[in-house]
Amino acid sequence: MSKHGKVYLVGAGPGDPGLITVRGRQCIEQADVLIYDYLAAETFLHYAPPDAQRIYVGKKAGQHTLQQEKINQLIVAKAQQGKNVVRLKGGDPFVFGRGGEEAQELAQADIEFEIVPGVTAGVAAPAYAGIPVTHRDYASDFALITGHEDASRTGETQIDWEALGRWKGTLAFYMGVKNLPLICANLQKHGMASDTPAALIGWGTTPRQRTLTAAIATLPDLAEQQNFQPPAIILIGHVVKLRDQLNWFENRPLFGRRIIVTRSRVQASELTEKLTRLGAEVIECPTIRIEPPEDVAPLQQAIEDLPKYDWLILTSVNGVEAFFNQLIAAGYDARRLANIKVCTIGPATAQKMKDYGIRPDLVPERYVSESVLDAFKKGGKVLKKRILLARSDISRKDLPVGLSEMGAEVDDVVSYRTVRDESGKDQAVRAIEADEVDWVTFTSSSTVRNFLGIIGLEKLTGKKLKIASIGPITSDTIEKAGFRVDVEAEEYTIDGLVEGILRGSKK
Repeated sequence: MSKHGKVYLVGAGPGDPGLITVRGRQCIEQADVLIYDYLAAETFLHYAPPDAQRIYVGKKAGQHTLQQEKINQLIVAKAQQGKNVVRLKGGDPFVFGRGGEEAQELAQADIEFEIVPGVTAGVAAPAYAGIPVTHRDYASDFALITGHEDASRTGETQIDWEALGRWKGTLAFYMGVKNLPLICANLQKHGMASDTPAALIGWGTTPRQRTLTAAIATLPDLAEQQNFQPPAIILIGHVVKLRDQLNWFENRPLFGRRIIVTRSRVQASELTEKLTRLGAEVIECPTIRIEPPEDVAPLQQAIEDLPKYDWLILTSVNGVEAFFNQLIAAGYDARRLANIKVCTIGPATAQKMKDYGIRPDLVPERYVSESVLDAFKKGGKVLKKRILLARSDISRKDLPVGLSEMGAEVDDVVSYRTVRDESGKDQAVRAIEADEVDWVTFTSSSTVRNFLGIIGLEKLTGKKLKIASIGPITSDTIEKAGFRVDVEAEEYTIDGLVEGILRGSKK
């Protein structure tokens, strides 16, 4: 059996992280080494195990982190160390991705490899621009051509321009922005009508997507006037006429908006997904990280004493997860709560309890601590009741104080800590300094305080960005820091926050 590791040549897709294949994600999740390209979405880096080595070898026009020969040597060397290597390539590894050359190197070195195809930009970018590459009324054939070759080198080109000039279907040129004038000139020179529709699609399938359409005779000048930069796909053919009717991606309500999400990286996925599907470009800047209490003994003791309590109050999804993690670690399950009533704040927290098999007895109408006090006042009978409150180390004291004043015996136990996280700082700072951020979202007071501490108040002053808050407590923290809240969620949930941003973006 070979002592070498295995190499997976994985197509990352055209840019939208959702377009990676299931097999591609599985490979990344099992990687020891991840060697990735310029066009591979940053999201994929988080799929790899925390201890996986991540190596960037991106290539842009005129800027190569490593030459291809060096990349080949790197892949082989890592595999020879017994590592499972994922070579993550934009689009499909065998469509102008030099994956064939890398596979040849592996075969010559007797290293096992697997090819994982990806969605190629020549199909995906037009689809996101509302252009089908084939259509019964317009195109029955479709060709993919490199646009990177210098088409002016007559006699040396491998492209059959005479055949392409007579092409009746659709042509997709990759990496051809620099050579756009030569491409359009050669097609016309070899018989293609000068009024043939064409499109230039930059950053296809991402929130940065940009599309220009014109006849092949005028597209080069238009691209130059608008300073169109790579990466881009050039699409030529009568199918381009369908864009006006089928343009769906660029018409989404948050298309082109850049939004910073400040939730912990573990929690950010739901909000990121919702905003992305509405067209936004999301920058994840986690400001908090959830960790166990420094002293877990009080929580452990509370779980041992659970039968003595009348009520358990959990105020967040984090609180539910932390509580049940400790409950299970102690050898118990949901049956430990058989004779205790449960109160949760908010539908997300209630749903998390249901995921563990417990239906809350009380979910206040408003999703703030004060609403718990109001609910208990209406319900009465808390006098001399024992209540366990398991929550964050930085929670406000209003709730336990209020319950105690009503005659309850309250044990306020820390079930998790909220720690400052600066792992997403750099990208957020660059975008803010360039004044390229439209919204910053805050889902708790701790995200506000940590974000301002990480980024710095001075960087936010005078910028166009708007602020979205999940609820009144968070809004109060924002305003006390000297900033205006542009929208506050009417329902204090992630869906409510998204609706607020949609509402605020229409103004």
